This record gives sequence, structure tokens and C-alpha cells, in this order.
Amino acid sequence: MKTLKHLLENNQVWAAAIKEKDPDFFTRLSKQQAPEYLWIGCSDSRVPANQITNLQPGEVFVHRNIANVVVHTDLNCLSVLQYAVEVLKVKHIIVCGHYGCGGVKAALENQEHGLIDNWLRHIKDVVRYHKSEFAELSQEEELDLLCELNVKEQVINICNTTIVQNAWKQGRDLSVHGWIYSIENGILKDLDSGV
Repeated sequence: MKTLKHLLENNQVWAAAIKEKDPDFFTRLSKQQAPEYLWIGCSDSRVPANQITNLQPGEVFVHRNIANVVVHTDLNCLSVLQYAVEVLKVKHIIVCGHYGCGGVKAALENQEHGLIDNWLRHIKDVVRYHKSEFAELSQEEELDLLCELNVKEQVINICNTTIVQNAWKQGRDLSVHGWIYSIENGILKDLDSGV
């Protein structure tokens, strides 16, 4: 079995640098988790929630999956959502997609990809709902549009969960936001699709 010694060494360097800068950082971090934000994003390794929002560990609760999909039968995502809303009492849920998403691109392709096709079916449905908007677009424009429409659809899905609906019925201060990230320039864009 190969070891990942270099990653463990990287961790030691990172932890030492944090402690040097702020000796009490890990002590404070270990005592509580009280983020105001739930981030539902893509699994893409180039889209790290804390870094692109310049937030520290403990300030954002994160769930990631292929193409930032929120499906009402995904107990993993719903469990994260419930914990964030009911236990952590987050005030903001952010669905963040990104341009050039491989999962979204695969959903546009007319070929089989294996097991992932079952997951991508949800994104193919977004294409079906918005078919007329894809007329006369280049492949790049189609991909960009679908990345945005997918975020907007997932915002709708979150807003329709019993978890969020119950929080709103109780008068909770809870907002849902749809954002998209450009890997090419590092900028987040609000898609004005939130509630």
C-alpha cells in the first residue's frame, strides 16, 4: 500500500503556520461550530468554498456532489440540509455551481457515462424544461447556460423541501441564494435566483 506521507507533512506545515499566526485558533475551532452559511456546491476540486469566499474553517458548512444537484430522494444532501437548518440554524443556503462543470457537460453529451448517468438525469431534465432557450447557441454557450439554469433549478428544489418550508413557516430568518463561480477568473456571480 502506498502512503501519502507528503500530504501528512503538508498538514503539519499548515497547522504549524496557523498556530504561529494564531496560537488559540484550533482551541477556539474545536469548541463550537456555528456557521451562518450552508454551501451546496460541486465536488470539483477547483471550487473550495472556504477559499473562494475567504471564510475561515468553521464559518461555512459544506455539502458537495457532482454538479451541485439537490434531489428530494438524496438522503445525504437532505440530512446535511436538515442539520444545517435545524441544528446549526444557518441563515443562508448557497447553491454554487461553476462554469465548465464536467457533470453538466456530460449531461449535454449524447453518450453513456455509466452509473453517473442516473445522477445526470436530473440535469438532463433541466435541459428538457428549458429546451427553447438552447436554440442556436454554441456548445460553450449551451454549457454556460445549463450551468446557470442548473443552479437556479437546485435553488427551487431546496426551497421546496419540507426542511426549508417548515423553517419559513416558523418564521426563521433563512435565505436561499444561487451563485455561479468562474474558475477562469475566480469571481462569484449572484444569479438573482434566491429567496
